[in-house]
Amino acid sequence: DKVVVVPDVPLAEKPPVAAAAAKEPPPVPESEEEPVKQKQVEDAEALETKISDAVAEGDDEEKVPQSGHYKEESTRVADLLENEKKAVEELKVLVREALNKHEFGGFAMPQQQQQQQPKDDSAKEEPKPKAEAVTETVAETKEESIVQAETGDDEEKVATATVRSDAVEDDGAKTVEAIEDTIVSVSASVQPEQPPEAASKEPSDAKPNVEGKDAETVSNKVLPQEVSIWGIPLLADERSDVILLKFLRARDFKVKEAFTMLQSTIRWRKEFGIDELVEQDFGNDLEKVVFMHGFDKEGHPVCYNVYGEFQNKELYQKTFSDEEKRQNFLRWRIQFLEKSIRKLDFSPGGICTIVQINDLKNSPGLTKWELRQATKQALQLLQDNYPEFVARQVFINVPWWYLAVNKMISPFLTQRTRSKFVFAGPSKSAENLFRYIAAEQVPVRYGGLSKDGEFGNTDAVTEITVKPAAKHTVEFPVTEACLLTWEVRVVGWEVNYGAEFVPSGEDSYTIIIQKSKKVGCSEGEVVCDNFKVGEPGKVVLTIHNPTSKKKKLLYRLKTMPASA
Repeated sequence: DKVVVVPDVPLAEKPPVAAAAAKEPPPVPESEEEPVKQKQVEDAEALETKISDAVAEGDDEEKVPQSGHYKEESTRVADLLENEKKAVEELKVLVREALNKHEFGGFAMPQQQQQQQPKDDSAKEEPKPKAEAVTETVAETKEESIVQAETGDDEEKVATATVRSDAVEDDGAKTVEAIEDTIVSVSASVQPEQPPEAASKEPSDAKPNVEGKDAETVSNKVLPQEVSIWGIPLLADERSDVILLKFLRARDFKVKEAFTMLQSTIRWRKEFGIDELVEQDFGNDLEKVVFMHGFDKEGHPVCYNVYGEFQNKELYQKTFSDEEKRQNFLRWRIQFLEKSIRKLDFSPGGICTIVQINDLKNSPGLTKWELRQATKQALQLLQDNYPEFVARQVFINVPWWYLAVNKMISPFLTQRTRSKFVFAGPSKSAENLFRYIAAEQVPVRYGGLSKDGEFGNTDAVTEITVKPAAKHTVEFPVTEACLLTWEVRVVGWEVNYGAEFVPSGEDSYTIIIQKSKKVGCSEGEVVCDNFKVGEPGKVVLTIHNPTSKKKKLLYRLKTMPASA
């Protein structure tokens, strides 16, 4: 009766020596490069998988490598290591400085505005037609005009202006008058940059202008930039720490790289028009391609990606036939993810990641260039702008060609990323889904019992393994009159199913509810039955497995009083 499941074994553990001797790589000196060590780890992982598959009951299909030993990290800052806490604080400092300087979203910096402001004011105050000559003269006399403002010597101002006016054209009187007016304007605009000592030496008749300029500067002062991402303002509360942690973990807690990634993400969201995109209507043509359904055993929402839907030629052409349609698909996919993320809980300790189920059954494969290009572009955008939002990637109904592709790209993935991946062939897909998702949360098409009907996703399902060439019975005791309803399913079926009611009274007769019959391998078939009980007894379900393979039995029931 023992059920053997592929264990979640840490990579550091080694397989049995006797079994590993044939394929264990030769010893490598400690000085060798990291890629060599990584190859050893991958070999060991593959060997562990083969050993586990050998222990478990085998089938004819090619064995699919197992992974999925990833454990999600805490989102509470208090649970981090000291160096990680320090990285969070350093990133918050950089973010705060960037907000103060308006460095997010392509806004101009306040310093640039301040540098442009004196120049703009002087240009507005020049009333004379020879503005270019006057501007050049003012630029040359800027330092002298500041000193003159400090001493308050009106005669020296006029003398200086007269000397400089000789460099201008013949109309000297007009130029001197323009210079005097401009000197006053420049002195007022430069005044806030003077040290306290210089400000104390100003003549009393200049104070009203300085005060007026200060008041204008205060009123025009730019407040810190307000930036939100996924509906959470940066540096607002503890939820901001959870978001910053995602960027830090995506960059191995390298603060500058995480900050650069955050800047790029915010800039991309502004350019892509995320806030407007969320409100767009793309229709419902692709609702069967990607959809959310249920939660895993840890409470993560589950997203299903069904690539086989693109076998429909009409849908494929409607989605990928030209660049405009491919971009429309990309925007729809980003919108779907954005809406899903905004429903997550970003509070410390909350669920802020998603489980992805990728169904590769009947997938168009590598021959569809348009699909590959669109998928590649979407993955790149998700990788660059949505860090650490996937708790686990489960691939089901995996064909042989995908294993070859995965083998090629696996060396380029980090160990952390690879640990989130789980692969399962067609005959093991439901079994692997049940490792992470309860059967009542798994759609019927994938072996579960989640569907519209009398039972809901909160009605728990009991799972039992029926041994090969064995018979298993399930009993539902009944002590009073009621209506008993049940759902039963055997993954893959090819078994005999029957149901009967056995009364407790000695003189009563057994009632056949369902005569034993063979149920074929009909995907998605769930037996839903009921029986009105009028006396104490028990309902007995019988499952006979004549095959040489183990079968997964799922069932649940509910009772309704006869008075109802």
